[in-house]
This record gives sequence, C-alpha cells and structure tokens, in this order.
Amino acid sequence: MACSASGVCLCTWLGPGSLGNTASFSEGEGGALCLVQRPSRRRQRRRVQVAAERPGTAGRLTSLSPRQFLRRQQVLQLYRKILRAVREVPAEADRQYLKDWAREEFRRNKDATEEDTIRMMITQGNMQLQELQRTLKLAKS
Repeated sequence: MACSASGVCLCTWLGPGSLGNTASFSEGEGGALCLVQRPSRRRQRRRVQVAAERPGTAGRLTSLSPRQFLRRQQVLQLYRKILRAVREVPAEADRQYLKDWAREEFRRNKDATEEDTIRMMITQGNMQLQELQRTLKLAKS
C-alpha cells in the first residue's frame, strides 16, 4: 500500500476480502492509519465481465501503454468534437442521421489495434470534422 509516513491514508485494496463490502482500518507504513476498502461483489463481477468481453484478455484487466493512452484520448476528443459539431446542424433529421453515423463509425472501428490504422482513422475523422464545420459555417452565412 502507498501509505504516507504520518496522517491518514485512504488505500484501496482490489482483491476479494474476507470482510466483503465493509471497510476496515489497518496500520500502514510509519504508523499511518489506512482505510482499506474492499469492493462489493457486484463491482468485482463487473470487472471480470468487462475483462472477459475484451478479446485476448482471458479474465484479466489490461492496462494501456502511454502511447495507447494518448491515442485513446485523441479518439475520444475527436468523438466529442464531432458530436458537438453535429449539435449545430439545424435540421433534426440530419442531426440524428449524423449522430447515428458517427456512433456507428466509432463502434465499427473500436477493436482496431494497429497504430498506423488508428492514426489514419484519426486523420480521416479530423478531415471529416473540418468538412462538417466548413459546411455548417457556409450554411449559417
């Protein structure tokens, strides 16, 4: 546990505990008082379920490398920008169509793992976003 030398430390223990959902106090490094909170069984089952849904994880949680983390942030940022731009579309039917299109494109490509492919898709998405923004700007004027 990452406890401080003094004071109260809130530590989270992620393994299954004998106390179930409850929290207990223990003495950490340097005599610090640590609150050890054990997750509920529902949360533990959800972690296993999420891990099992990911191909190739075989029941374990995967962590992202720094590069993958940054790519994920870029993808999420692009998705949010597209949805914000779609909100500015004046016609409700067109707005719904574009929203569904964006969701489907991102869902369809969610399992892409190759770095070059992901980078290419981000570039294409940014170009499509710029085109949508130009079209909206022309429609307003």
